[in-house]
Amino acid sequence: MIYKLYWGFISICYAPFFKKFSFPSYIGLPLFTLGLKRVIVNKRVRIFPGLRIETHGEGTVTFEQGVSIGQNFHITSAGNLIIGSNTTISGNVFVTNIDHDYQEIGTHILDQKMIVNDTKIGSNCFIGYGVAIQAGTVLGKQCVVGASSVVRGYFPDYSVIVGAPAKVVKRYNLNTMKWERTAPDGSFLI
Repeated sequence: MIYKLYWGFISICYAPFFKKFSFPSYIGLPLFTLGLKRVIVNKRVRIFPGLRIETHGEGTVTFEQGVSIGQNFHITSAGNLIIGSNTTISGNVFVTNIDHDYQEIGTHILDQKMIVNDTKIGSNCFIGYGVAIQAGTVLGKQCVVGASSVVRGYFPDYSVIVGAPAKVVKRYNLNTMKWERTAPDGSFLI
């Protein structure tokens, strides 16, 4: 409990640097920050220590209310990046909406242009340990992403997603009111 008081103190110190920081949210000691004036933290957001957060250009990051994030979270944005309400993100997770172009031979990758595709994580999602969510990913509401998955693409509401590259393996069937296995494209197996 003492650590939460310490994190609360850190939050009070960092809050003026954010576009919006709503209490009672708290943040553990961050590792690296860039562009916090384009970051919105809504109520009841909890971020464990080791956060690395970067916004580039006009990039924004929005943490909707009730988001809980484990240690060593790395997030980068040069477009719009939204983490939906009541989402839980485990430790050592990476989320981005930036790809680095690599096509100019002889030019260092960091000197090439950034390719930006907005990324959105829906509400009530669970992101497992060590997941990488790549640029342009859209997770519907209440998706579960298995540990160490590499996620890129569109995934419908109520999906269980695993693997590298990640694929849908189960979805909640609103007709049968059960979680059912699916083909990799997300269609229910009969």
